[in-house]
Amino acid sequence: MKNLKFKHILLLSGLFGSTLTFNSCTDLNEEVYSEVLGSTVNPTERDLPFIVAPTYSSLRALMFGWQGYFDLQEESADHIITPVRPNGWDDGGTYRRMHQHTWTSEQWQPYNTWNQAFATITKVNMVVMQIEDGLLALPEETGNAAIAELRATRALAYYLLLDNHGNVPIVTDYRDDSLPQQKTRKEVYDFVVKELTEVMPLLSKEVSSMYGRINFWGAKALLAKVYLNAEVYTGTAQWDKVIQETNEIINSNQYRLDELYPNIFSATNQNSPEIIFAVPYDEVYGTGNQIHMKTLDPLSRLVYSMAAGPWGGNCAVPQFIDTYDKDDTRLYDSWIQGPQLNSSTGQEVINYVKQVPGIGGDGTVAASNAGYRIGKYAIKQGATNNLDNDYPMLRYADVLLMKAEALLRTNKAEEAATLVTQVRERAFKENPTKARVTAAQLMQGSSYNYGWQEKNNTVTTSNGGADIKYGRFLDELGWEFAAEARRRQDIIRFGVFQTKSWFNHKPHANEQARTLFPIPNAEITKNPNLKQNPGY
Repeated sequence: MKNLKFKHILLLSGLFGSTLTFNSCTDLNEEVYSEVLGSTVNPTERDLPFIVAPTYSSLRALMFGWQGYFDLQEESADHIITPVRPNGWDDGGTYRRMHQHTWTSEQWQPYNTWNQAFATITKVNMVVMQIEDGLLALPEETGNAAIAELRATRALAYYLLLDNHGNVPIVTDYRDDSLPQQKTRKEVYDFVVKELTEVMPLLSKEVSSMYGRINFWGAKALLAKVYLNAEVYTGTAQWDKVIQETNEIINSNQYRLDELYPNIFSATNQNSPEIIFAVPYDEVYGTGNQIHMKTLDPLSRLVYSMAAGPWGGNCAVPQFIDTYDKDDTRLYDSWIQGPQLNSSTGQEVINYVKQVPGIGGDGTVAASNAGYRIGKYAIKQGATNNLDNDYPMLRYADVLLMKAEALLRTNKAEEAATLVTQVRERAFKENPTKARVTAAQLMQGSSYNYGWQEKNNTVTTSNGGADIKYGRFLDELGWEFAAEARRRQDIIRFGVFQTKSWFNHKPHANEQARTLFPIPNAEITKNPNLKQNPGY
């Protein structure tokens, strides 16, 4: 059982803003204040969750908010699209430009991701200053532990900026009000690695009491993720370091694969033994998980007896759906498809079909039922416009597959195949022979039929996926982690983002520059030390 008390504290901290609450009670009936003077409190080790909670709260809007990390990772990749619908969704061409990689610094401002990442960083810097200056008079050991966790949280925010924007300022001192200098992507990478490495010995190794917080194992998983993408970020691969960090997590026996895939994404997924770090959500106190609102057609409110009407936007790219084995239960656990029935009458209200005619912009409008919808984050009966489901940002299957990829890329395909098979077994319980994957298979290309899709659903100018090095492994990542805010990162690492066509996207001459999003123009206006990323 994970620590629901911290989830409660975290959600309340988001409700009240940057709230620091100190109380030694162990029940969930603490009196929550909007602000507290340092001189009026005498915090102890038991108050540590209250001290760090506000620094995590910005992650909710960062991950699932409009133009948040989920949108940037998925809408620009080859799994998810938002076509024009009968009820709208052209939105001035925003989603079409994301799909076709034609955004500019003026047309597409991924400002929410930037803003919320720096909001997290600012909160961390403020609390670190309060501890260092004695405004929060913590015992030395508790203060050191608090600062270590805060620095790990700040490193997480900088990892997201590193991945999206690359060349960003590094700010660590809340007292410094000068305009920060821009750092190179390599410098930001070095900073994130240094921070995580330095604080790790001071982080808690507890699991049950650290849900929604970065513990020792969460920092290791995050560091492995940074090393996994090191070649993209710096030009130098770090596969051996990926193996080292993931081995420590695996050998700790602190986490395991959940027996049931849907449990990882349910409304009670805080109980999953697979989740290493999650961003908690709540339909009342920690709102922001609105994936169901973005993806479901308005008629689906009758299927779930919803207290709100969905907006009917994004759906799956048909070419990706075609890559699944029909016996893979993740196909049905991740995507809502086929006839949907009224929960009261049992009558069909909508039938989701796989095919989508086009992204729009040329007069094409996708029917209300076109495209399979995101169903990975379970939608309960009576759902409101916010879900309770937490976002599992780091989970054990990812640890196994990060190690598998590093093994594969260092000529240890047999060992990699064993780990991939371990993850696949959950999805092929009814057909275990299909769970097994061989080293030779992992060396093959992708089964994704990359190419341009015409309005009649045929794929032309196809360049396929057979030439993608380790493409079958990329397919495995797609099937396991669909709609988990990571596909852009994966296909950049495998060279697909820069070279392949899918649905109504074709690569163009400036494609390499699109592996980074622009620095928001408003930030450049405010800070003349900032220069725009190349290609914008």
